[in-house]
Amino acid sequence: MKSIGSIIKGKPTMTERTVYSMLMICGISHFLNDMIQSIIPSIYPIIKDKFDFSFAQIGIITLVFQMTSSILQPFTGYYADKHPRPYALSIGMCFTLTGLLLLAFAENYLLILLAVSVVGFGSSIFHPTASRVAQMASGGKKSLAQAIFQVGGNGGSAMGPLLAAIIILPFGQHAIAYFAIAALIAAIIMIRLGTWFRARLVYAVKHPQKDTGLNTDISKRAKYGALTILILLVFSKYFYTSCITSYFTFFLIHKFGVSVQTSQICLFVFLTAFAIGTLAGGMFGDRFGRKYVIWFSILGAAPFALAMPFANFTWTIICAFLSGLVIASAFSSIVVYATDLMPDKVGLIAGIFFGLMFGLGGLGSAFFGWLADKTSIEFIFQASAFLPLLGIIAGFLPNTQKKGGH
Repeated sequence: MKSIGSIIKGKPTMTERTVYSMLMICGISHFLNDMIQSIIPSIYPIIKDKFDFSFAQIGIITLVFQMTSSILQPFTGYYADKHPRPYALSIGMCFTLTGLLLLAFAENYLLILLAVSVVGFGSSIFHPTASRVAQMASGGKKSLAQAIFQVGGNGGSAMGPLLAAIIILPFGQHAIAYFAIAALIAAIIMIRLGTWFRARLVYAVKHPQKDTGLNTDISKRAKYGALTILILLVFSKYFYTSCITSYFTFFLIHKFGVSVQTSQICLFVFLTAFAIGTLAGGMFGDRFGRKYVIWFSILGAAPFALAMPFANFTWTIICAFLSGLVIASAFSSIVVYATDLMPDKVGLIAGIFFGLMFGLGGLGSAFFGWLADKTSIEFIFQASAFLPLLGIIAGFLPNTQKKGGH
């Protein structure tokens, strides 16, 4: 019989084709990582009532969590490019586990902030390296590979609120500790991922490859201009989605009088659509070109976002589902498009854009929490609905793929 160690370590097989087994492990690892992290906004109704927090304080919790992750991710990504550490993935999950247990038993605001910052630090280690591993396993299907990786995270983000409704809401804050089991499983799975990554790094040195499908005629000035446009698009996307992920439950409870459990299930519907849209966006990005998927995704969500604040309950859920489905399809294409601009800095670029995702999401949550205190929960949904219109600027992006390339 094989030992547990041999099953985890495996025997890495190198190939130039798409390595779906590693992509699935990347996706599963991301699922567990983001499922754990998504319970943070899911417990907001509990800790708001328990500690009598304001909306602004709730926003600051998200800000600390997201900013801890976002500020560090470009640095961890840059370090990963220069000094790859395959088993850093498991180490990052150990930080997440520590923060999770601290959050379960935190009894004041400062301890809660410390706990979410430790979880954020674990995230900053995980995302850049795991994104790089996904691209190395892509076999040229980079948007699909990034989408499989990302859909795992989105699926975990969708599952978190549902599990929170089942496990944490009935039993309270201490029940967060049960999620430590998922963190332990993730740390073990990532050992297998790290083993393949280490072998792949050795193989890449002996068998260097150049991506002949990239357009190398883009000037440095045009590249920096494209990166600026991408940053604005990420701002639009994640300021809008942060409003929904942090305050959709409060919006539904306030406007329609639904229960906390019902509001969590409705948030699960939006996050499920987000996961489906991410995978679809990856497939379309390889097939039709990443620029066009980015353009359609951000701008295409605008009609549903604008209609949602004025709809009845049923149509509110439908609009939330459709806006999540469409706008989610952009991120994998954005990350791959950006790494196509600078293919020798995959970890750094992935770290920057995952960092922006978390950081802008945190800023958006804090901003909309402050605005909700000043105005109303319904007003912030009306105001945020205009953000996807910024997607029109994607039309100015140059094509990073050669004509006829995938």
